[in-house]
Amino acid sequence: IQEELIKRIYNTGIPLIVVLMNGRPLTINWTAENVPAIVEAWFPGSQAGNAIARVLLGYYNPSGKLPVTFPRSTGQIPLYYYQKSTGRPFNKEDKFTSKYLDSPNTPLFPFGYGLSYTKFIYKDIKILKNNILEDDSNRVSVVVKNMGDYEGEEVVQLYLRDEFASVTRPVKELKGFRKIVLKPGETKKVEFDIVPRMLSFPGKDMNQIIEPGKFTVMIGGNSEELIKTSFNVTAGK
Repeated sequence: IQEELIKRIYNTGIPLIVVLMNGRPLTINWTAENVPAIVEAWFPGSQAGNAIARVLLGYYNPSGKLPVTFPRSTGQIPLYYYQKSTGRPFNKEDKFTSKYLDSPNTPLFPFGYGLSYTKFIYKDIKILKNNILEDDSNRVSVVVKNMGDYEGEEVVQLYLRDEFASVTRPVKELKGFRKIVLKPGETKKVEFDIVPRMLSFPGKDMNQIIEPGKFTVMIGGNSEELIKTSFNVTAGK
């Protein structure tokens, strides 16, 4: 019935912002499509009113990111960013791939998602070494620019994917993040060290192993909008 209230207020033509106070992801497709702004407040404490008011009135530029995935419908559950590949990954050009008939495959809001009063773009992702040994480290960098008119904070997220392994692996795993502050028009280079433990996984005998092969590196502001590069791991002597 709360959605019906939102629709009635929306139909008045009065500018509308929805503040969510909830403890789990919601299926709010109509709200997401029609309401200009949504503030996810979760279950805030005694200063909730002051904190939310500061965000709504523009005294504070929010920078929070979702620690969960919001589905489009309950039929998508379970839905999480580090799922394993299907036998027929989605391809809009191919009829016989894994997809829904009445909904996109993508979540409503992906893990790591979050907006602010400014906008950030990611570019120039670069890997230091194209090839490393199993016990070696690597470094990746990316350039982030504040394209908006306001100073803002951004959570830069690093994901990795092991392309080929003896045990099925997730399509991506969060391996690091960094929060940066950028003034309007400012550009900053962000670097992450990729160390051996980030490349390891429990093998068939449940012991941690690193296998030679290709690793895809992804960086972005959430788990869906990412730019990519890659490197190879070779067996040591």
